[in-house]
Amino acid sequence: MPHTFHIPVLGLGYSIDTPLKVARYGISSVLSIVDDELIERIREYHMRKMNLSFSPIPKSSTDSRASRITTYLNFLSDAIASQVAEIKKQAFDAGSDICKYFELLPEGSSLKNGYELMMDYPEGEHKARFQHVLRNKIKSGAIDVNIMAKVDKMNFVENEFAGDENTDALAALRGFAKSELSSSVILSAGMNPRLYSYLAQFGDFFPDESGKMKKKIILKVSDFRSALIQAKFLAKKGLWVSEFRIESGLNCGGHAFATEGYLLGPILEEFKVKREEMLQELFALYQPALQQKDLNLKDLPRQRITVQGGIGTAEENLFLIHHYGLDATGWGSPFLLVPEVTNVDDVTLNTLANATERDFYLSNSSPLGIQFNNFRSSSIEGQRLGRIEKHRPGSPCTKKLLCNNTEFTEQAICTASRKYQHLKIKQLESLGLTAEEFKEQFEAVTEKICLCEGLCSSTYLKYEISKPKESKAVAICPGPNLAYFSGIYSLEEMVGHIYGRLNLLEKIERPHFFVKELGLYIDYLQGELQQVCNDFTDKKKKQLNHFKLQLCEGISYYKRLFNEITDDADQTLDLIQTQLNISKERLDLLRIE
Repeated sequence: MPHTFHIPVLGLGYSIDTPLKVARYGISSVLSIVDDELIERIREYHMRKMNLSFSPIPKSSTDSRASRITTYLNFLSDAIASQVAEIKKQAFDAGSDICKYFELLPEGSSLKNGYELMMDYPEGEHKARFQHVLRNKIKSGAIDVNIMAKVDKMNFVENEFAGDENTDALAALRGFAKSELSSSVILSAGMNPRLYSYLAQFGDFFPDESGKMKKKIILKVSDFRSALIQAKFLAKKGLWVSEFRIESGLNCGGHAFATEGYLLGPILEEFKVKREEMLQELFALYQPALQQKDLNLKDLPRQRITVQGGIGTAEENLFLIHHYGLDATGWGSPFLLVPEVTNVDDVTLNTLANATERDFYLSNSSPLGIQFNNFRSSSIEGQRLGRIEKHRPGSPCTKKLLCNNTEFTEQAICTASRKYQHLKIKQLESLGLTAEEFKEQFEAVTEKICLCEGLCSSTYLKYEISKPKESKAVAICPGPNLAYFSGIYSLEEMVGHIYGRLNLLEKIERPHFFVKELGLYIDYLQGELQQVCNDFTDKKKKQLNHFKLQLCEGISYYKRLFNEITDDADQTLDLIQTQLNISKERLDLLRIE
């Protein structure tokens, strides 16, 4: 890949068409394929804007979910191929897209060096030949897709189960697998054996005669052990994990999957130390599985390791790549402040740009029952409170993508829905709870918000394609790292910041991202202790002691790490050591008895 960073998936709508905006510059990005209704509307918007003929795929048509996804991905593929073809025809004039392509590249890359050398050449035959070589080197960034593996709702037709292959996750995978794309599917949010097994039904995930796979598998993981377990499961089916995308458990956007106290630094160290051993172990399972399918692969396939979550400076970016031998990094939330890359409506964009640390918090607002990084000033919070005031808590639930609760119904419903919250509150009223107990449980029930609508609203508002009766309330889920970025930026500025050409955080006081994540984990442990103070079982005590022990070991690891790279002239390293000492004192004050 031309670049050493990628843009991860951002909600449902925020990066739904990001490849259309950045792939022509060689930048890889990820879009969610959870919501086929959103996908269909965005396809219509762009095709009409490009004066292309749009043929809708009705929800009632056969295999509509997969078909909508396939058709949209094929549209992206064709549109981006046309963009790249146009760039290759351009003259190397200042301000042109072809110059922008090369100027965005990282310093020191052979392609960037070649471009700068060519620009210094005098006009003539040699310069023209050089330009021809550079044009042929232009490659688009990847159009990758994300599937939350466990968001896999069962679907029914006239109250009859539509079958395993028509659950949401499997249908989405089929949509990607049948597309023309040569790219990757990122599987996140845990392991789904049925989905993982379904991958083996599509030939594009297996190597061709030259050993190349048209479609690749990326696992988004938060620790080494779970990564290895999932990869071994796939390898036994002849499926290769081409990349482990390691994400901080808490210092990230969207759903937060806290580890058992394992911090990002020690996790990366484990991947670094065991990388080659893991590669050999997986290949030993993968090769015979391929042979059973009459496929032969002699050479070890490549396996990338990348990291994302909370990275904020060029120095942190370079340190991660060099110290841990990583292939790339992911930068997500900061791109929410880049209007030409992501879909954030003007009101939300300006609110984000002026937000402070307290505006970003870890909530229980997701209907999935997983903690969710939230933004206090989002308009969906006002909508939620307004509905409670009108004694009509909950959302209408029109999309039903996150239906996973069967507490009161035979078919699953969503815990953010009006139907569920009405039934649950009615149950609470019958339990004879004290006023304080009722208030606490009422707030826990009504905290849930509709992510299906909320994570799409901003896109519809930005493109002015909202329907008259459609909710306009915006949900947005940046990582806490966004608090330190206070502005609205261009693509050139953000990429320049990543590569160290400029510093968008020059006068901002911000802890090192390892220290920031450590603080988030200590906050998390403190919250867990407060939550269980009246019901402290031996099992929970053992779990939290293990959690605290891992944090202590993580702090010791960081102290050793930063001692090894200490530069007497570098005050930043002294500050990190001070911050680690303060964090250790905070941790020691948390008593688990």
